[in-house]
Amino acid sequence: MADNARAKRLADLIREVVAQKLQRGIKDPRLGTHVTITDTRVTGDLREATVFYTVYGDDEERKAAAAGLESAKGILRSEVGRAAGVKFTPTLTFVADALPDTARTIEDLLDKARQSDAKVREASAGAAYAGEADPYRKPGEDDDETAAGTDDTAE
Repeated sequence: MADNARAKRLADLIREVVAQKLQRGIKDPRLGTHVTITDTRVTGDLREATVFYTVYGDDEERKAAAAGLESAKGILRSEVGRAAGVKFTPTLTFVADALPDTARTIEDLLDKARQSDAKVREASAGAAYAGEADPYRKPGEDDDETAAGTDDTAE
């Protein structure tokens, strides 16, 4: 088993090599400039690497990019082997990163919360307090009420 630092270094190297090769070396029109490598993870035994990517575009472009990455897997693996110089070149698995979808969902939820806050602000614009503006007793006021209450009970 390799140590975690070695796996991390190999993962970083794989991410850089794959990104550079996609940008400059692969002539597949399905990949183009729409594919971005976001993260890479390598197993502890350095045998398998998972490459996370995002595609800017619609669902059709995402499917085309996934097919393009699968067809270029052999070329990319040989480039990684050449750059890494390890005994066994890890197998590459490409996984679409869910980060953009998650970020979009969070943004939608934050927009709903902002709209809800705006409605509450509008509803409370002309509202008045149910009691006094400051419901807390002050030390000086407390003594006056106690003295007045004592006088009322004495009568």
